[in-house]
Amino acid sequence: MSRTNPSSTSASPADSSAPDKPPPGGLCAIHQPNFFPRLSTLAKIFAADYWIVLDDVQFARRDYQHRARLGSTSDPVQHQWLSIPTHLPRGRSTLVGEAVLVDPERSRRRVMLILAQHYGDCPDWPLFRHELESVLLQFRRTGRTADVAEESTRILLRLLGWKGRILHSSWLPARTERSQRLADLAAATGSRGYLCGSGGMRYLDVMPFAVPGVAVVPFVTPTVDIWEDARLVSAVHPLMTTGIPTAAEQLRAVASRHTVVTDLAQSTQVPGFRGRDNSPFLADSLGTKLGDQ
Repeated sequence: MSRTNPSSTSASPADSSAPDKPPPGGLCAIHQPNFFPRLSTLAKIFAADYWIVLDDVQFARRDYQHRARLGSTSDPVQHQWLSIPTHLPRGRSTLVGEAVLVDPERSRRRVMLILAQHYGDCPDWPLFRHELESVLLQFRRTGRTADVAEESTRILLRLLGWKGRILHSSWLPARTERSQRLADLAAATGSRGYLCGSGGMRYLDVMPFAVPGVAVVPFVTPTVDIWEDARLVSAVHPLMTTGIPTAAEQLRAVASRHTVVTDLAQSTQVPGFRGRDNSPFLADSLGTKLGDQ
């Protein structure tokens, strides 16, 4: 198991670059850096004590690593893509951390303009605009799309008051098989639970998590109120339209419920929400426990 990218940064909280880590026993989220991520993705990271930035996997143009879907404040069904033109030096084999900006200065101006057009009249826009400056600076400081995307997530976490730490997969020891790799990354943080989205639950093998004693926690969000488009539009939209304090309160509530469910999962003594007979009864009931509250 080797570190694959010496250029990655050390562990850091959302608002500093200190290398210390939270106490072991928390929750872990592992996700590619998304550009102004959707609320469902942001909520999963917010619920975790660690976000491991998955920066050494293949870049996917159809994903959200270089683009965000913005909602309209006047028409709930109207959306607009905000994309960062990105070049893949090694074609489809390019890793997330290798993708480069095509025209950083033009992208910087466009991001600033379109976000202001969409949300400049919202009450919390001045707070957001202040934090946005660090994202805009990344366009001039780095040539990498991943750095811009990561910073866009960091500012949302800062606005919401997240106190977790950020690590990079390229600097953590892990084996190559997909589920085993996630288990190794989670174990490297000393986490007691791995928050897994609905996409990951379709393929994840929970058994590699058993050895380090990490519970696999299906991450589920509500489906009403600010969560209606949580899997569709950027989290910038609900933060601006409902207000940052209101959004933070709802994310804290979702995070708290997942902490409770993690405790319940660990009490079964088998990771992956499986009881003593190895039946996935808890995973089947998550929609009732978490999804529609």
